[in-house]
Amino acid sequence: MATPMYQPAIDFTAISALFSNAEKQGRDFLFEHETYELLSRSGAETPPRTVFLAKGSRPSDEVLMSMEGEKVVLKVVSSTIIHKTEVEGVRIVEKRPEKIRSAWRRMMYEVADNYAAAVEKDNSHGADKYRGMSGEQLREAVATDIEGVLMVQFMPPDSEAFGNELIVGIRNTREFGMVISAGLGGTDTELYAERFRKGQAIVASSTAESDGETFFRLFKSTICYKKLAGLTRGQRRIVTDEQIVECFGSMIELANYYSPMNPDAPWVIEELEINPFAFTDYLMVPLDGMCRFGTPGSIIGKRPWQKIGKLLKPGTIGIVGVSANRQNFGRMILNNIVANGYNPQNVTIIRPGEQHIDGVRCIADLQDADQRFDLLILAVGARQLVEIVDRVIDLDVAESVMLIAGGMGETEESSDRAAALMQKIRKAHEKDGGGPVILGANCLGVVSHPGRYDTLFIPEEKLPRQRGERTRNAAFVSQSGAFMITRLSKRPELDPAYMISIGNQNDLTLGDVLSYLKDDPAIDVIGIYAEGFKDFDGLAFVGAVRQAVQNGKDVIFYKAGRTPEGQTATSGHTASLAGDYMVCESCVRQAGGIVAQTFSQFEDLLMLSQRLHVKDISGNRLAAVSGAGFEAVGMADNIQSDDFYMRMANFSSSCKRSISELMTQKRLDSLVEVKNPLDINPGADDEVHVRVVEELALDPGVDAVVVGLDPLSPAMRTLDGDESGRFGFDDSSSIATAMPKLVARLDKPVIGVVDGGRLYDPLVDELMAGGMAVFRSSDRAVQALALYIDGRLYSRSLRLKTD
Repeated sequence: MATPMYQPAIDFTAISALFSNAEKQGRDFLFEHETYELLSRSGAETPPRTVFLAKGSRPSDEVLMSMEGEKVVLKVVSSTIIHKTEVEGVRIVEKRPEKIRSAWRRMMYEVADNYAAAVEKDNSHGADKYRGMSGEQLREAVATDIEGVLMVQFMPPDSEAFGNELIVGIRNTREFGMVISAGLGGTDTELYAERFRKGQAIVASSTAESDGETFFRLFKSTICYKKLAGLTRGQRRIVTDEQIVECFGSMIELANYYSPMNPDAPWVIEELEINPFAFTDYLMVPLDGMCRFGTPGSIIGKRPWQKIGKLLKPGTIGIVGVSANRQNFGRMILNNIVANGYNPQNVTIIRPGEQHIDGVRCIADLQDADQRFDLLILAVGARQLVEIVDRVIDLDVAESVMLIAGGMGETEESSDRAAALMQKIRKAHEKDGGGPVILGANCLGVVSHPGRYDTLFIPEEKLPRQRGERTRNAAFVSQSGAFMITRLSKRPELDPAYMISIGNQNDLTLGDVLSYLKDDPAIDVIGIYAEGFKDFDGLAFVGAVRQAVQNGKDVIFYKAGRTPEGQTATSGHTASLAGDYMVCESCVRQAGGIVAQTFSQFEDLLMLSQRLHVKDISGNRLAAVSGAGFEAVGMADNIQSDDFYMRMANFSSSCKRSISELMTQKRLDSLVEVKNPLDINPGADDEVHVRVVEELALDPGVDAVVVGLDPLSPAMRTLDGDESGRFGFDDSSSIATAMPKLVARLDKPVIGVVDGGRLYDPLVDELMAGGMAVFRSSDRAVQALALYIDGRLYSRSLRLKTD
C-alpha cells in the first residue's frame, strides 16, 4: 500500500464519546449536528456552524442571529426522517429572528404531516415502528419523534451545476467488512448511479485494501471528479486533489478503526454518509450527514486451511456410505477414485459386515481405523452427518472431511442442523491441532489430478473424464457443483488440475481455498464461481486474490446474485448505490482479479488464461486479420466497453512491406490493402494466413493478433477426412498443423476464430489440441481477449508497485 500524502489527525477519544453519549440516550445513530462534530474530530475541514433548536425551547434573538451571513438553513431533526428534502424538512430562510421562529414553528407541524402522508401512501418509506399506524395516530407518532430543528450556517456553493456535489460514505458490510464509496452526490444520486455507465457515477472499495491516494486514483475515473477538477467544458476547478485525498484518507482511517475486524474497536460504524459535500471558495462543506453505529461482535476464529493440502493430495482416503449391493453415491465415488489412478490399497471403506467391496478393504467402524485419514468422505444423508462428524472429531481420525449430502442450511428446516454442525466444527478448531477441515456440505465432490482421485458422483457415461497425466495449470473452484460440471461438459478443453466444489461453506470457505491455491507453484490460473461469502470471508477472499496476483497467477471470477443489497435494510444512499454486487466486483477488480459478466465470458477467460498465461502481455494494441470482410470489421467494432479498452495497432513500414510482397506473390495485391483491420480476401490460402500472422506478431507496434481462419474459403484446408484431398486439414501445410506450431513459437498472444457450422468442429478440436485459443465468432474472441489483456496489464501494474 502506498504511503498517503496526508495522515488525518483523528481524535478517536472524542468520537467514541459521541457514540457513548448517543447510546446513553437510547440511540444507535447520531443526529446531524453530532455527525458534523464527528467530522470536525476526524481532521476534516470545519463543517458549517450549527445551533440545535430543541422542541419546546425558547432561544434568544442573540442565538438566532449568531450565524454569519444573511440567510440560515433550517433542518428537521428526527430519528426516523432521514431524507429530509422530500418532506420539506430543509428550508432556507432570511436571517431575522421572526423569520426563523416562523419557519421553525411551521416545520414542526408541516414536516410531520408530509412524512405521515408519505408513509400512508407507501409504508416502505416509514420506520418499522410506524407499521400498522394510520391517520392521526401515525401523525402524532411522527411528531413525537421530531426532536427539533437544526439551524445551520448558510454557505452558498460556488456552482450549482450538475456534478458539483460529492457523496462520500463508509459502511459495514457482512461480506467485505468496511467499504468506502464516493461519486455524484445530491438528491438524485441514485438516479445517476442507474443511468450512467459502470464506474462513472459511483466507485467503491474495501477500506482494508485501500488508502486515501489509492481510492482517489479509482475516483478519478468518475464524472464527479472531472466536474470538480474543471476538466469539462465551461467548468473551473472548485477543489484541490489534495483536499479530496484528505477526505478519503480520513474516512478510510475512521472505517478501519471503527471496524468489526479491529479487535480493539470500542464501537463499529455501521454507516457514515455525507451527501452532499458542496464547495465554497475551495472549502469542502458538508450539507447533510448521517451516522449509525453499533457495538462490536465476536470474530469467528480462523480455520486451519493449510490442511487443504491433505484434502487435495491425500495419502489415505476413508469413505463412509458405500453400498455393498448397489450403485449408490458412495459406490460411484469409490469407483471414480480408483478409476482416476488412486491406489486402492490406500482406500478404506467404513462398512460393518463387509470385508471388501470392489476389492477395497472394509472396517466396521471409525474407531477401528489404524491411522488418521488424510481425507474422509461422508456420502451419507444429512440427518446422519452431525453425529458422524461429532465422532470424527472426538476420535481424531481425519485431517480433512468431505460432506457430500445437502440438507445442511439450504432451507429453513435444515438451518438448525447446519448450525449445530458448524458449532461442533468451530469448537474443534479451537483445540490443539485445529481438528479436521471440512469441505461442504452439499458438495458435489473434487477432482484432483495431482492427488490422483475423483470423488464426483456423476457417472462417466454422463460426464466423460480426461484421465491420465498431462500438463494442467488451472484450478476451478465453484460454490455450485452443477455449474462446474456443466462448464466441463460444454468445454472439455478446460481440463483443470483441480475441480473443487465447496458447497455450503459450512467450514472451508472460498477465501480458505484460494488462500491455499495462491501458493501452489503448479497452478497458474484459478477460476472461481461464487454465489455468496460467509461473514467477512469476502475480505479474506480479496486479500487472497491480491496475493495470488502478486504470485504471478491469473484469477478469473464470476459472481452470481447481483441484486443490490440494503435498499430496504439501510437508511443511507451509499448502501443502495454501492450494493452487494458492485462492491464485490470492485474489490475483486482492484485486487487484480479478472471479473466475467456472463457464464460464456467466464468459460472464455478461463480457456484464454490457461493458454496465454505464458505469453508476454506488454500492451493493448490489436492486429485483426481475416479473409472475410465482415469478420475483420467486427473485430475492430468490439475493442471497447465499460469493462475493457483496446486500440487498433498501427503497422510498421517494414511489416506493411512484407505483407504487400506476400500478397503480390500470391496474386492478391490488387484485392488487398494492407491496413488494420486487414481483410486478406477469401482467396488467401493456409500459407498466407500463417505468414501474415507471423509478420504481424513480429511487428513491435502490435501486442496481440486475432485471426479469422476462414473455414468456408475454397482456398483453405479446413475439413476432416475430405475424400477429394483438396480441403482436408490432414496435410502438414494446413492451417490446423502450421498455425499451432507458429503460435507456440511466438511470445505474443494469437487468437484464432473459426466462424462456421458443426462441420468445422474437428478443425477447432485439432487447433485446440495444438494449444491454440480458438473461438467460434470474432466479436466474442476480441471481447474476451480485450478483457483478459486489460486484467493482465493491471495485474502487472500491481506487481510493479510492490517491487
